Amino acid sequence: MTISFKISENTKEKMIKYFQDKKRTKTPAYAIFQADEEDTVVTLYESGKVVFQGISADIDANMWKEMEKHLNPNADLKEKNSEKKKKKDQEERLINSKIYYATTIGSDEVGTGDYFGPIVVTGAYVEKENIPYLEELGVTDSKKLDDSKIMELVPLIIKKIPYACYVLSNPQYNEKYSNDINMNKIKAILHNKVLLALTEKYPNTDYVVVDEFAAPSVYFNYLKKTPTYRKITFMTKAESKCLSVACASMISRYVFLKEFEKIEKYLGISLPKGASATVDKVGAKIIQDHGIEIMKEIAKLSFKNTEKIKNMLKEK
Repeated sequence: MTISFKISENTKEKMIKYFQDKKRTKTPAYAIFQADEEDTVVTLYESGKVVFQGISADIDANMWKEMEKHLNPNADLKEKNSEKKKKKDQEERLINSKIYYATTIGSDEVGTGDYFGPIVVTGAYVEKENIPYLEELGVTDSKKLDDSKIMELVPLIIKKIPYACYVLSNPQYNEKYSNDINMNKIKAILHNKVLLALTEKYPNTDYVVVDEFAAPSVYFNYLKKTPTYRKITFMTKAESKCLSVACASMISRYVFLKEFEKIEKYLGISLPKGASATVDKVGAKIIQDHGIEIMKEIAKLSFKNTEKIKNMLKEK
């Protein structure tokens, strides 16, 4: 067991005095001392971090935690406990395993980090019987696959996997975005749309999973005036833990690429993805060739790129 936390200067002084005769001859780098206390090895670092390792680490750690609280009642003790973390990790793996091998509906979005192109949110319904098929295809988070692989795999996925997809065009985004409706609220509204559609059609789903982009309380607050699907399991990095979210991620990317291609054909040029300085240069060129009004049709005007582009044009 390993437990660590930071202590104040007055507790450090007490600890140095207490362990004066128990110190080891060798001291780790940046440590004031390392000492033996029965079955526990105690290391105090110059930063004030103290580490307790061994069978009785919790007992010795508690003694010095109480000392810290006594000397510094307002101290904020942020403890790291290897056993608690191990137990938490085991519990999380068990939960993740249950979800991974269950029948699930998962949703994910694409396009929220791209200046050009729409936002696409997809929900996918994966029955547990289809898990081996998806694994064999190599279904995973769309961000881990190049676009050519996405274009190859998604037509095979959608032949077998039911899904609901919502595309928010650039004009729709620019109309909706405001101080009251930010990107996360837009995402919550779109996720809710696809989840309502799929759960109505497939009510006997074991889990409904959303890749967490906001705290659950915040997510539901965004939807307080809207009919809302609520039985959601929020997970971080859900694309790697739930195949329905992975499918949703890939389908969203596929649809985004198709929509992006339409914009490129309309302009007659190749567009960069993302929101980099290259995007700014291309945006300035588009305005020079077609006028500023066209940006409402092809870009998310709330992005900082818009001001950067305007500044570039002023300098010319």
